[in-house]
Amino acid sequence: MKKMFVYILKCSADSFYIGVTNNLEMRFVLHVNGINKNCYTFSRQPLEIVFYELFNDASFPIRFEKKLKGWTRAKKIALISSNWERLKELSVCKNQSNYLNLTGNTSTPLCVT
Repeated sequence: MKKMFVYILKCSADSFYIGVTNNLEMRFVLHVNGINKNCYTFSRQPLEIVFYELFNDASFPIRFEKKLKGWTRAKKIALISSNWERLKELSVCKNQSNYLNLTGNTSTPLCVT
């Protein structure tokens, strides 16, 4: 079984790039060398690997990558900094229908994010 990595690069201007690869070192070198001008990271140097997770099952990394790409910047930062409490807090659904289900309260939640 081939190992797979999901990784986050911090790019210039504090943006993030999320990817998946079976060779993290080689993939990072490709990003840094800027071979493809159409690649997001090409014009956003310098780059830094700020997070990676190793998977032994190839079916999960792509789903995890897509999930991360849908996260807010705050959730990504919490993951990168291993701030599990903040990540948990940011992961709680705060839309009105979920708020009603969780609390039984009929008023609108004060903080909707």
